[in-house]
Amino acid sequence: MSSSFKRGMLGLLLVIPSFLILLVVVIIPILYAIRESLIDENGTGFGLANYIRLFTDGAMRKNVLYTLNLTLVSTLLTLVISYAMAVYLRFGSGFVVTWIRRLYFVPMFIPGVIATYALITTYSNHGWAARFLLTLGVDTFPKIIYDYNGLLLANLWFNIPFTTMLLSSALAAIPDSVIDSARDAGARTLQLFIRFILPLSYKTMWVAATFIFMGVIGSFTAPFLIGANSPQVLGVAMQQVFSSYQETHMASAMAVFMFILCSFMGYFYIRTMVQDADAS
Repeated sequence: MSSSFKRGMLGLLLVIPSFLILLVVVIIPILYAIRESLIDENGTGFGLANYIRLFTDGAMRKNVLYTLNLTLVSTLLTLVISYAMAVYLRFGSGFVVTWIRRLYFVPMFIPGVIATYALITTYSNHGWAARFLLTLGVDTFPKIIYDYNGLLLANLWFNIPFTTMLLSSALAAIPDSVIDSARDAGARTLQLFIRFILPLSYKTMWVAATFIFMGVIGSFTAPFLIGANSPQVLGVAMQQVFSSYQETHMASAMAVFMFILCSFMGYFYIRTMVQDADAS
């Protein structure tokens, strides 16, 4: 046997364990979920009845639109806030920058259940914030917990630190010589950002957007604990359809729909990685 054939066989043997794990953990469950989602309500035939119901039933359609709205708004706000913070950390200096660098990633190490409980005890109608405002003579407190606003706040809490870390790494890779040369050539702050900083970091923004989108659309802990009863995000609605109503085929259709949405975002992530590999 030639040396190239031996190297090929060795590479194949090294890949097989990973492929088997991927097959058992990911591929087979996906195929099984797709099959389950195509079984009709009576369990006697196959069709698209579950998917039709997902977009025609009033409650289901509200859950889909609510989830998409929350996911897109959370992704956009997280990107804007995180990018602004990353730029400030990259080009700013002083006491405030130093402490932000030390503290901004702390939420990453707080478990989701603990963080959600903290939001409840702080922003509920009888939480710490409401009681503090009451001492100042303000007896009304906006509805945050068990509402869209509470879920949006939770998504920002969970995603801003990680996104800021990603974007800070991308901005740190921009050479100071590029910035200094542009300034010496007369570029203003806005021109510097649009023509140099943003083009050199937008690929990392796509990667961050992908992770945020998939994390928010598949979240369960915070929506289950502080989300409204109606409408609900798809993760909570799917759990109730599966456990409370025992509609496994409908739950599978919801899971497949979420997988399709995540696959759509994953396409941009893979495309970005391939372009980086080709460029290098």
